[in-house]
Amino acid sequence: MNKIIACIDHSAAAAAVCDAGAWVSRRTQRPLVLLHVLDQRLYPAKTDLSGNIGLGSRTQLLEELADLDRQRSKLALEQGQQDLATARERVAEQGITDPELLQRHGHFVETLQDLQDDTRVLVLGRQGEGSQGAAQEIGSNLERVIRTLACRILITPPDFKAPQKVLFAYDASPTAKKVLSIIARSPLFKGIPIHLLMIGEAGEKNLGLLHAARQELIEQGHTEVDTQLMQGPVEKTLLAYQQQQQLEMIIMGAYGHSRIREFFVGSTTTNLLRLSPVPILLMR
Repeated sequence: MNKIIACIDHSAAAAAVCDAGAWVSRRTQRPLVLLHVLDQRLYPAKTDLSGNIGLGSRTQLLEELADLDRQRSKLALEQGQQDLATARERVAEQGITDPELLQRHGHFVETLQDLQDDTRVLVLGRQGEGSQGAAQEIGSNLERVIRTLACRILITPPDFKAPQKVLFAYDASPTAKKVLSIIARSPLFKGIPIHLLMIGEAGEKNLGLLHAARQELIEQGHTEVDTQLMQGPVEKTLLAYQQQQQLEMIIMGAYGHSRIREFFVGSTTTNLLRLSPVPILLMR
């Protein structure tokens, strides 16, 4: 059974990740895994310090430095275990009483790659523990995770609120049609109003594509589906509509795979991640 994996760290985003992971787990009836990764770049399991020691230095100095490194890794391990315990208490308050707690040591992205075959939805904070930028900047690992993994990824800002209405950025591409089919059949958004927004040329063709998408959702039991065709810059138009309609989650296709598509769609995805005040669910 595929799992919901929520990535926990010592950042302010951890609470939102817990809330988002618990929400997805409840809606989909799939098990929740709370994952903490001791990133090998920050906390190496073993550090070779010999290259930093001069020829005349004593063995005792090398041993003391190695001991300090071991203590640092031990403290990070214990802090991670405390963060997982805190996360377990938070999701328990939301009805998830038996989450799996998992702690790994290794590179963050590689660890997620190892787990992705059993990952239904990956939940991440927009900024992690190592982020030093402004609140609207995205974490250093996030873009690499999105470009590397093929699973569904939910990215949440520092506050997560269970969505009452969602926005699907739809462009009738093969990827968007695949995402539409998944959404139509998934329990994740059952009973939640969906706004289908297409940003493109006004005309019968695009209106027809929107109508067909709406009909697919309705046929699968979604009773509240609104459609809108608008023109303008993608990020600005999409975010303006989201705020105007007070929509609480954005669904969209992730980075494309061709180099040309990746340049345009990838840029749009990154900008939306940076600017969106609401969670974004990226799907392929």
